[in-house]
Amino acid sequence: MILPGARRLVIHPTVRCMRRALGMWCVGLSVLIPSLSLGDTIQSARYADPTTRYDHGILGDAIEWGTLELHLKDGTTRRFILPDTMVFEDTAPRIADLDGDGFAEIIVVESSVTLGARLVVYGPQGRLAMTDHIGRKNRWLAPAGVADFTGDGRSEIAIVVTPHLAGRVEVLSYDGKTLTPIATLDGFTNHRIGDTDIAGGIRDCGAGPEILLAEMPWRKTGSSALVALRLTEGRLTASRFARNFTAENIRAAASCQINPQ
Repeated sequence: MILPGARRLVIHPTVRCMRRALGMWCVGLSVLIPSLSLGDTIQSARYADPTTRYDHGILGDAIEWGTLELHLKDGTTRRFILPDTMVFEDTAPRIADLDGDGFAEIIVVESSVTLGARLVVYGPQGRLAMTDHIGRKNRWLAPAGVADFTGDGRSEIAIVVTPHLAGRVEVLSYDGKTLTPIATLDGFTNHRIGDTDIAGGIRDCGAGPEILLAEMPWRKTGSSALVALRLTEGRLTASRFARNFTAENIRAAASCQINPQ
């Protein structure tokens, strides 16, 4: 799952590194999807090749990333380099075994300089599945977490599309080739313009996974209620906490110390 308060860092399963402490290598972008082996096991992922070619700056500065770098169990490194019309507009790659086959996938946000953001799932050989671009420059989406929301043994991905505008929460199923929305709900967010973090996350206090988000609007000044969204019978429903959406309260909710009213 994505941990609460995911920061604009490069994430390793057990180690977090500052986003600019990155080295550089170079290979081409691959989209092939062969059968996997132990040598294709992804151990860590990071963004590389910082770039200012996309002037959105939604995550606090003008720097985004041009390359996704995967480190595999066999010691090899694979790099997937975007064209000049694209960037990784994101805090960090996310590692999750979405289909339960024992091999991790990587979840990222790619943005087009003309069509805005899309969610993409990568494997060790390249892109596996993706959503459509939002359709307009400077329109972004924020991943919220990964969990088995349906109880079928496979994980789904929760995202917030345009978290500063509509705040549309989508739960996406993944079948190895496509990402399909299975439930949506408007009016919630996990990011403020200029924040370097994506807030909230996923919790499971014994009754199934819930998405921790803020009621819109959530601004630099003022407060917003902390809510938990749950997928039940194909529908997302929201439960409100008696506390605001703050880092302290998110941690308390994620550790099941507090619950909705």
